[in-house]
Amino acid sequence: MEQKTRLYPIGIQTFSEIRNKSYLYIDKTEYVYRMTHSASKYMFLSRPRRFGKSLLTSTLAAYFEGRKDLFKGLALERLETEWTEYPVLRFDMSLGKHMDREELERYLLWQLKGMERNFGIKSETPDTNTRLTDLIRLAYEQTGRQVVVLIDEYDAPLLDVVHEEKDLPVLRNVMRNFYSPLKACDPYLRFVFLTGITKFSQLSIFSELNNIQNISMLPEYAAICGITEEEMATQMDKDLENLAGRLGVSREEAVQKLKDNYDGYHFTWPSPDIYNPFSLLN
Repeated sequence: MEQKTRLYPIGIQTFSEIRNKSYLYIDKTEYVYRMTHSASKYMFLSRPRRFGKSLLTSTLAAYFEGRKDLFKGLALERLETEWTEYPVLRFDMSLGKHMDREELERYLLWQLKGMERNFGIKSETPDTNTRLTDLIRLAYEQTGRQVVVLIDEYDAPLLDVVHEEKDLPVLRNVMRNFYSPLKACDPYLRFVFLTGITKFSQLSIFSELNNIQNISMLPEYAAICGITEEEMATQMDKDLENLAGRLGVSREEAVQKLKDNYDGYHFTWPSPDIYNPFSLLN
């Protein structure tokens, strides 16, 4: 018997959980293929909060880990033919808020230690940039494959002090020091992806890494996060019918009500109408 009510992934940012538990997933995997088969292997995406940046990062991690089973029925299953497994280093900076210099450095070391354990690495080096350099190099040497580095919300530790003359330079130096190996480790890297709210050039922490492609306002990535009206009409077709029935209106009227309340995001031009997924699914 067909399930009438689908589960919506409200606040769920893990691709494997969404796929394994049959939550609604708006297929963005064609963008993943486009990103990972482009000329640039350093990419940055800026989007507002609650727009699916973390889910995109999780999807990239699953792809580079070679988890083909999670992509069954999605665009990437049709596009990809190799499914090579790479060592993936994923950093989540979202918890690094409201910290002073010592706390932030401990937070970065804590994340590094977790990933070092995955590769059987023991290090007592206190410098985060040295630890990251060694981690990338040793992961490459152990697996024989280039390393993927995914950094979600790269700017989170700086956002609450971005207008402070005293604390911003101190924390910015910590983050600049941490990210600095990404250029020197280029031979060992397959792909580097960063997300954030602010444009990376605004915070001046990637002055050495001058080869990042900012895809935030490129037309071909306009709908990489969020839900377009076309996606809603095709991948949420039955959901719209159910909503219309609940509201006692036609399908067209239900779509218009959604448009009046939640539509209006455009990150480039031309761009489709983009709905905030958190608001829309709620």
